[in-house]
Amino acid sequence: MSNASQIFTATSAYSLAFVTLVGVAAYASSKALLPRNARWQDRVTFVWLAFDGIIHFSLEGSFLYYSMFGRQVNTSPGPMAQMWREYALADARWGTADPTIVSLEILTVFGIGSMCFYVLKQLVQNDPARHYWIIVLSTSEIYGGWMTFCPEWLTGSPSLDTSNALYLWVYLVFMNVIWVFIPLWLMVDSYTHIASSLRSAQANAKIS
Repeated sequence: MSNASQIFTATSAYSLAFVTLVGVAAYASSKALLPRNARWQDRVTFVWLAFDGIIHFSLEGSFLYYSMFGRQVNTSPGPMAQMWREYALADARWGTADPTIVSLEILTVFGIGSMCFYVLKQLVQNDPARHYWIIVLSTSEIYGGWMTFCPEWLTGSPSLDTSNALYLWVYLVFMNVIWVFIPLWLMVDSYTHIASSLRSAQANAKIS
């Protein structure tokens, strides 16, 4: 019991509470901004992109703040730095301003984060052009995840601590796998729309 309490700390609790609060805010935004008759796929997409964008700008944006211009998470004060130190217990690279991680996060925060809110605007306006940007965004998410972990795996995962369930299944697996499976689902859904539209346009062109 004492070992479990040492693993799951107050920082663990408010870190997970912060992520949950972002999810609730994303869902509430979908209820407020999308019409009631919106497709369930569009509603799920909205909730995910709102959650994704907020996480990129707030949580990962704070990581960039603490990891640039000579700073690093492990030596920075403040509650957000403490949250990142908690995650760095599972993946030490996030505590030391690893240049590969920082480089990927620059693209993630400013590129993917901005794209999330652009697609949200298109969803509210029911603009079908969103499907192209969803594929671009989702491809970027999957590539970012691959480049985060593949170099680590190839070198024997020296920075990863999988010694307990919280670090392995919550921090490393759950908090990263959702950024693979949900983008894959979004890509399939958007591909279906784009392919259907192009095939329909091709068929109509042949008839005319």
